[in-house]
Amino acid sequence: PSPEVMAASSPDEVFTYIKSCSYPNNKAKNLVKMAQKLVTDFNSQVPSDIDTLLTIPGVGRKTANVMLAVAFDKPAMPVDTHVFRVANRIGLTNNSKTPLETERELVKHIPRDLLSKAHHWLILHGRYICVARKPKCEICGLRPWCKYYEKNSLPPQ
Repeated sequence: PSPEVMAASSPDEVFTYIKSCSYPNNKAKNLVKMAQKLVTDFNSQVPSDIDTLLTIPGVGRKTANVMLAVAFDKPAMPVDTHVFRVANRIGLTNNSKTPLETERELVKHIPRDLLSKAHHWLILHGRYICVARKPKCEICGLRPWCKYYEKNSLPPQ
């Protein structure tokens, strides 16, 4: 629906469409508030800068960065659990403690024109190879450079 239609909807109405999502109650409320803010403050247009995006209900830093990278093709580094884990494990960050620290370090070291692609590469690597519990180091092409592998691999027998 358009922002105007969503803004005029009730959270209960939106809930019926998104109930299979995680946290549908919160998302339904935020979607309605988000649409209302877009209509009221931004002439139904999604803003294209991070500071303004962060004023929208339900939009955090990761979502704002995804919007910048995907919808507006701007250089941005969204940090989710996969990006955070992989960046720390392979040594792209200096043991960062928060997603914001991770984002800042990655943005410093990855060329701007590759940020969006790097974000997707890190996510995919984290989903399928560098998984949380039992990383598949034996098939990882980054092993020669990986700090996690260096620290956790067993010495040859």
